[in-house]
Amino acid sequence: MEKIVQEIEQFINERDWKQFHTPDCLAKSISIEAGELLECFQWDSNNYDREHVLEELADVMIYTMQMAIALNVNPEEIMRSKMLKNAKKYPVDKAKGNSSKYTEL
Repeated sequence: MEKIVQEIEQFINERDWKQFHTPDCLAKSISIEAGELLECFQWDSNNYDREHVLEELADVMIYTMQMAIALNVNPEEIMRSKMLKNAKKYPVDKAKGNSSKYTEL
């Protein structure tokens, strides 16, 4: 993951885009791209353009990495931290095969 973060950061720096990559602008961009990803499944969730889905997914992921760069955080560390919290909220014995929110388990 470190390598792709470096590549994204280099891409940003080469274009002098860091000035535009404020947390609020990046949060908006993530949301917009997530909406475009969702749009791929709007009318038919079984027959979708896989290539288009992958491109939109990549856009969401790239903007997410850009947010981590802007906040000066390690993406792996914050994901691991959140996974530990999720493991406590969703213990296997209660959550396995159950899609309920943790407050309803």
